[in-house]
Amino acid sequence: MHDDQQQIRTIWARMAEGWAAGDATAFAADFATDCDFTTVRRDRHHGRTEVAAGHDRLFHSVYRGTTLRAEIHRIRTLRPGLSTVDVDSSVVAPDGTVIASTHALAVVEQSNGQWQIIAFHNMVPVRPT
Repeated sequence: MHDDQQQIRTIWARMAEGWAAGDATAFAADFATDCDFTTVRRDRHHGRTEVAAGHDRLFHSVYRGTTLRAEIHRIRTLRPGLSTVDVDSSVVAPDGTVIASTHALAVVEQSNGQWQIIAFHNMVPVRPT
């Protein structure tokens, strides 16, 4: 696998580790300090600090003790050092029940040799009837 794509995939693995630990700072560590993050409720957070604060509230709610599973469908290179990531995520309760599912399109950028999320738009997918 291409090294850049592996590094990008590692971001989601670290996010899942931070989520499982209930550690909002670790969860948000790969977001740029000036990132834009839109939640499924259309709340808009600007910057890593706001992303961490929003997730800290989640980790002290019904999401306490849950884990995050992410399935990256596609990483599209727009130009060297800039890619989009198309990803589905599930929040899983301790008993294995999926309690939330989301879809996101993220923009990641390489800066000083490190990939970081610069924009993240999260949504709840609508299932066809």
